[in-house]
Amino acid sequence: MNPLTLAILLQLAGVVVIIAEIIIPSGGLISVVALALFGYSLFVVFQEVSFATGIFFVIADIITIPILVLTGLKLLAKSPVTLHKELSSAAGVTSQSSQLKDYLGRTGMAACDLHPAGTAVINGSRVDVVSRGEYIEKGSAIVVSAVTGNQIIVRQQKNAPD
Repeated sequence: MNPLTLAILLQLAGVVVIIAEIIIPSGGLISVVALALFGYSLFVVFQEVSFATGIFFVIADIITIPILVLTGLKLLAKSPVTLHKELSSAAGVTSQSSQLKDYLGRTGMAACDLHPAGTAVINGSRVDVVSRGEYIEKGSAIVVSAVTGNQIIVRQQKNAPD
């Protein structure tokens, strides 16, 4: 086989392998194969063809490989392989348990010292809670003032129920 034809085929194989790297998650292992193909192609060109052709191949690789990677990543974003669903509250996706909202306004007792985070017993359930920075002693009556994300925010109840 003609050395120039072999070098061109190795370059094309390197391009195909780079495209495979973009599509298949391999942790960079496929990129090593692409690097080897490009490297051997350049070796063949410099050894068997000519120095000037080798420089041309190097310049072509410097220009085409980044363009190929960027184009591949843009195409991957539009590909059916990627996730096209937006994870937002408007789409009905929440990171907050819907049951936490039920605690809003409920009273309970601090199961440990809250400085500011700790555990409380609310409606007979032990739950992780946090205060707004104030220290609340163990056994103090608390009330849930807010539920934000996965946090139950409590404050000390001023007038404990008798």
